[in-house]
Amino acid sequence: MERAVARIDLGAVRENCARLKAELAEAELCAVVKADGYGHGDLACAEAALAGGATRLAVATATEAERIGRRLAHVPLLTMGALAPEELDTALEAGSEVAVWRRGFLDLVAARARAHGRPARVHVKLDSGMGRLGNREAGEVLELLRACVESADLEPVGIWTHFATADELDSAFFDEQLGRFAAVAEAAKTEVPGVVAHAANSAAVLRDSRSHFDMARCGVAVYGLDPYQEDPAKHGLRPALSLRSYVADVKPFEPGDSAGYGRTWRAEERTCVGVLPLGYGDGVRRGLSNNAEVLVGGRRHPLVGTVSMDNLTVDLGPDTDVRPGAEAVLIGSQNGEAILTEELAGRLGTINYEITCGISARVPRVEA
Repeated sequence: MERAVARIDLGAVRENCARLKAELAEAELCAVVKADGYGHGDLACAEAALAGGATRLAVATATEAERIGRRLAHVPLLTMGALAPEELDTALEAGSEVAVWRRGFLDLVAARARAHGRPARVHVKLDSGMGRLGNREAGEVLELLRACVESADLEPVGIWTHFATADELDSAFFDEQLGRFAAVAEAAKTEVPGVVAHAANSAAVLRDSRSHFDMARCGVAVYGLDPYQEDPAKHGLRPALSLRSYVADVKPFEPGDSAGYGRTWRAEERTCVGVLPLGYGDGVRRGLSNNAEVLVGGRRHPLVGTVSMDNLTVDLGPDTDVRPGAEAVLIGSQNGEAILTEELAGRLGTINYEITCGISARVPRVEA
């Protein structure tokens, strides 16, 4: 019996990367392992992704770069996020490549690289329409790239962008962004032939081969999550994470008996209620109160009552043969029945990887 455990199928991570790499053909696969591998465990998943065909890794923060760079120093690593000066030092010391989009920051990168005694490897970012980080002006992006070429302290590695609507198949904005980036990438590669152009996320990889360029940065699909929020199996992906607990107690309920804070659920007839020893302290969102199902004995049972920090309750029915100690599955499969992360995301009005990222640190990640 385990109070709460997230079992991670590293074989699924390898298979998903092999699937993506086959889609990409000659383009490189960069596995995004930020946010502790989207809640799956960054180091183990990074190694599995590399075994599946990824040749590069990406993170969002300096501390993530430090963690990955220390263990996998031989693998090209990109820190994609904004970096304060102290964080820049951390990323450079970790051997990470860094993103730039303003001249002032580029000059800082050059100065810090000089202090560290080796050139900094740089990816210049175009904001093609995401409206977040990146430079909107194509001319300025090319100027930054030229500055990298001219500096002894900088090495131009990549030019990149990020799509806002790749997962919306009816969105024409994807094509607008793709066109803007393609024009800049072509100009950049004319001036710096070896520069790596990259734009595609998981959704774009599966949507349109024009977005593949030289490399794709895949996150959710690496972990077997559907970038379109439907069914991973439709795209040949296999979920890597399952969240499991056990039934700590089973108690009979009479009509009118309630479970949980606020008495938000009351039994309408005689039944039995199972108590599971995990809750929102483990990442089971309170919004799933009276709004989810749990697998016990290979059958779906409704989650009833308010999810608390350390416990939740399920209606096992009046004639249950479930006994304390039985396995309970909140995400994953059991005896041929399955609950996908996408199902929980749909119930909460969110996306699948918010669910996995939200599984808290007190839930151990165990290789399945």
